[in-house]
Amino acid sequence: MASPLGSVLESKLRLPRQVTRPMPRPQLQGLLDASDAVPLTLVSAPPGYGKTTLVAAWLAGRAPLRRFAWVSLSEQDRHPTSFWTYFLTAVERAAPGAGARALELLETGIDTALGELLNELSVLPDNLTIVLDDYHLCDGPDVQSGMTFLLDQLPPQVHLVVLSRADPNLPLPRLRGRGELVEVRASDLRFTPEESRAYLNDLNDLDLDGEAVAVLDGRTEGWAAAIQLAALSLRGRADPSGFIAEFAGDDRFVLDYLADEVLSRVPPETRRFLLQTSILDRLTGPLCDAVTGGAGGKAVLESLERQNLFLVPLDDQRRWYRYHHLFADVLNAHLLDETADVLPRLHQRASDWYAANDDPESAIRHALAAGDSQAAAQLVELAIPEVRRLRKEALILRWAANLPDPTVRNRPVLAMGIVGALMANNQFEGVSRRLDDIEKRLGEPDTPLIVDRGEFSRLPAVIETYRAALALTHGDLDATMNHARVALARAATGDLLSIAAASALIGLALWRQGDLGAAYAAYATSADHLGRADHVADVLGCTITLVDLATTQGRLRDAEACVHRALVAAQGAGTLEPVRGTADMHVAMSLLDLERNELASAAEHLRRADELGETGGLPQNAYRWRVALARLRAARGDTASAIELLDEAERVYVGDFSPDVRPIAATRARVLAAAGRIPEALRWASDSGLTTADRVSYLTEYEQVTLVRVQLAHAARSGSPTGDTMDLLERLIDDARTGGRQGSLVELLVLRSLACSARGQATAAAETLRTAVRLAEPEGYCRTFTSEGPAMATLLDAVGDRHAPWPYLQRLQAAMRGDESLPGSPDSEVGDLSTLPDSGGVAEPLSARELEILRYLGSELAGPAIARELSVSLSTVRTHTQHIYTKLGVNNRRAAIRRAHQLGLFSRGVRS
Repeated sequence: MASPLGSVLESKLRLPRQVTRPMPRPQLQGLLDASDAVPLTLVSAPPGYGKTTLVAAWLAGRAPLRRFAWVSLSEQDRHPTSFWTYFLTAVERAAPGAGARALELLETGIDTALGELLNELSVLPDNLTIVLDDYHLCDGPDVQSGMTFLLDQLPPQVHLVVLSRADPNLPLPRLRGRGELVEVRASDLRFTPEESRAYLNDLNDLDLDGEAVAVLDGRTEGWAAAIQLAALSLRGRADPSGFIAEFAGDDRFVLDYLADEVLSRVPPETRRFLLQTSILDRLTGPLCDAVTGGAGGKAVLESLERQNLFLVPLDDQRRWYRYHHLFADVLNAHLLDETADVLPRLHQRASDWYAANDDPESAIRHALAAGDSQAAAQLVELAIPEVRRLRKEALILRWAANLPDPTVRNRPVLAMGIVGALMANNQFEGVSRRLDDIEKRLGEPDTPLIVDRGEFSRLPAVIETYRAALALTHGDLDATMNHARVALARAATGDLLSIAAASALIGLALWRQGDLGAAYAAYATSADHLGRADHVADVLGCTITLVDLATTQGRLRDAEACVHRALVAAQGAGTLEPVRGTADMHVAMSLLDLERNELASAAEHLRRADELGETGGLPQNAYRWRVALARLRAARGDTASAIELLDEAERVYVGDFSPDVRPIAATRARVLAAAGRIPEALRWASDSGLTTADRVSYLTEYEQVTLVRVQLAHAARSGSPTGDTMDLLERLIDDARTGGRQGSLVELLVLRSLACSARGQATAAAETLRTAVRLAEPEGYCRTFTSEGPAMATLLDAVGDRHAPWPYLQRLQAAMRGDESLPGSPDSEVGDLSTLPDSGGVAEPLSARELEILRYLGSELAGPAIARELSVSLSTVRTHTQHIYTKLGVNNRRAAIRRAHQLGLFSRGVRS
């Protein structure tokens, strides 16, 4: 059960196993049945009242008839990312497709993820119950805000059941006043005298008389845990009535007394085992042996389970267990009272075992509990490289919060790991001071503590690398490059990662300065060193930049070669899961195919990228994939679908250190202008604040070219291009030519040829276009020309010379006529569905109402809101939604929208 760092514990998502036959409690079962009518059911009572047992039995009895999700929470889930990861994973398991997209969006923000979740839940065809057990362990402001939002927006077919020892920080009075809350309290959970009798006599075969049952029921006040402990103590007693008669005290003393009775009846070695292992939240034989210093832990656990001594199995193989929470509390209390002095040693043994068994998170937790900050610091330091690789830097910060400053200061490798975690979480304040402290510590005469000599030797270079990154965040490009060059000079022999990082930072600074050739060389160096260090995912990340730079420089073939090399490296990595970044490579290839007008191949790469899912893509892939698909849809003439995809791309946008040289808003304006929606495109131009008089620069080139496009499209309706537009166009051409951006230059020359033609300058138009075609020919450009429509077709014909055939020009002309690589049916984007062109790629055509609801499913509206918009019932919306899913061959809202985009359904009329 010891899990890899950061993984989900499957046992927390399973319905707790019923160790004994559950007690029939029909009255409470009926109360829980009422949960179907409200968003929240709260089961709140002190420990030991049978909350988990009751709800688990209720769900087990209904499991064949309805869906449910279960999460057993822990203190670690007080962190909102952990809480919502388990919540969304449980929902996804219960209702496949409902939580997957929200899980992907967690890293962009909890609100965004919950919005996506609500959209998916709103169209579930039947009820879903989500149970959160031990909610009190994670209740706090960080979780409260998301839960409150969820409750306020929860669709009527989804119901939350919260089990807690205390009332949660949720809007209970408001829900209660609206009649939207079912409450099960301690008074409801207490055993009635008849239930106590049934439990003691029928389930435990104690054969107590009515008076003895009544006394015990009265003394325990129906407290299930106390009655259970009493039943254990009564086994084998010759005089059970005497035991009960002498039994007295309030709830706390009752529990203590009965625990004493249970513990006093087990052999001393078993009692010692119970107390010493009570520090563990999970139990397995070897771990118990390590903590107790004994042997035979596995056999002891199996014996405890047979005796029903509050041991809960966590897997079907009987390898991992936990103590019943209440019993563990009692054991811990006795351990503190009797042998508190051994606690640090027990925690240290547990820490050692977890460290040796590749569970650093548990090892660090027990080292901290042992009060051994030095051991904890060493474990954290050793864990940092793997945590960093998994991009779990927030975990480093949580560990660091429990370490004394002097301990951190005396471990420069650890201190540097904390700096890296802070920067990864965009917490730059104080980082410069920390770097100064680390550098000062390196120069002090007393030797600091060093665990990893290799990491220690990297520190001088790493210090300068982070200083370079800080300078980049402040926009100081000269300082960025200066620090990065110092980092290169200080990099130890064989320090491939420092060389790679510093080279990439130099490349970023050069990129921002518009020196694309030097930026490409720096990034190529970075990728080479990352590859030699076997950091394949980082190589793929570098490749995204290399492809962008090469494309802008007009080197399409080099860009394609970069992608192919990266895909070969990813395939050769030998990992079971796809290397993160593989999906990004397919997106990059799709854009290259799109320029060559190979639309079917472009669509196939996007499909493969989508199939790889979140684990196959870098954080930015979510928006990049949507932008690429939007451009493909626009190429097929589906403007509405393209705009919707670009809107989605903005919602999931995640930036990084790279300059945003192609803003999504500008891409949207290009699509609008090409589709003739000039007023909307002009609105972008106004909102952007750009003017034709602005100084041209590489960083704003894409937006300024977009401005030219919008003004040319406007002029096509209202007259010829203005002198201001032509002046901006000429300055952009000069800047692109000077900067070696041949890809930009080809596009700009195409626009100049169209502008000259519109101004009646036929000779200039033909000469300009001829130059553009010659520049484009070696790299095989196509859509840069063919996307310009009939005006470009006329110009291409004018450039041709029937006495001197020009094969490349002829291919462009053929593409314009539709003879070669024309945009085909949208169905060619969906693999095997392309065999169904007559039905639009759908086994059965969607009705007019279904198409209307499908378009609403592509919005942010939840099911009830869609019903209100259409003036129909929610059940009608659900019925149509299920029909849509069936016809499209999908099982959730996101998949339906994706398939609709692939099939072009958003742009079609209703087929008869």
